[in-house]
Amino acid sequence: MGALRFLGQSDVARALDNEVAIAARSDAKVLITGESGVGKEIAAQLIHALSTRARGPMITINCAGVPDSLLESELFGHARGSFTDAYRDQRGWLEQADGGTVFMDEIGEMSLRMQALLLRFFESGEIQRVGSDRRNARVNVRLVAATNRNLLERIAANEFREDLYYRLNVIHIEIPPLRVRRDDIPSFIAHFVNVYAQVHAKPPMTVDPAALQALQAYQWPGNVRELKNLIERLVILSVGDTIEADQVPVPFAAAATDGPLPEEVSREPRTLEAIERAYILKVLRQVNGNKSEAAKILGITRQTLRKKLTEATP
Repeated sequence: MGALRFLGQSDVARALDNEVAIAARSDAKVLITGESGVGKEIAAQLIHALSTRARGPMITINCAGVPDSLLESELFGHARGSFTDAYRDQRGWLEQADGGTVFMDEIGEMSLRMQALLLRFFESGEIQRVGSDRRNARVNVRLVAATNRNLLERIAANEFREDLYYRLNVIHIEIPPLRVRRDDIPSFIAHFVNVYAQVHAKPPMTVDPAALQALQAYQWPGNVRELKNLIERLVILSVGDTIEADQVPVPFAAAATDGPLPEEVSREPRTLEAIERAYILKVLRQVNGNKSEAAKILGITRQTLRKKLTEATP
């Protein structure tokens, strides 16, 4: 197995590796911050994998994805009969993670009430299940939390507890956005091309240098997640073993020349489907409606082109 590390060769990637290694050597709480899609969960997974808890469980909790009415039960468990359908005692995620790591993603979205309950757990290490009148267990877990929110602003707005913030912020790792890690983009692209070529049963694929230049010049507001999704799409649509420059959607290609987006694209809603349809129509106009020629330019089959036009019709 290769060394566990962030993708990329930049100074930023190596600095992140160093911060993760330092965090992994202790049991201190870690707060990971950064824009959505930068790889905060990857950092948490690396911290766990490099720590002495690596053989223990790692439980991931999306604090924004669980309604507040359920989060307490999911975190702390519940006693039989505590609510409808509670037919038996149930261990919560914190108990299930005993001896391992709990990763709480989007912790900035947690309600003040849940923040207070979490703070009480930090102070005692004891679990009290919903509906129980006694402490049920004392657990040993390491907490890693992440957020794309500015918690200091949330504190100023009385939306996040200051005492919880200082509990969480023992070790702070901030992951920069992809636009300031441009030297790492080729490494990400090569990795995702290889992964998705295997997933979708494609032959080994390469990326044309012009396509790589366009992708490296783009700002990537959605960060690594956006890049990952685009590469999967390009791999699927490619009919050969090379991702060509003319397959790269207009907004990404425009970045390489610092040119404006075509008028028909700039007026469209900012969705990949709308952008793709506008680009297809632009190519069709350029070849006077010749679908075979348009499909060749787009790097897709004529059947795929027909399907995309049909699906995009309102």
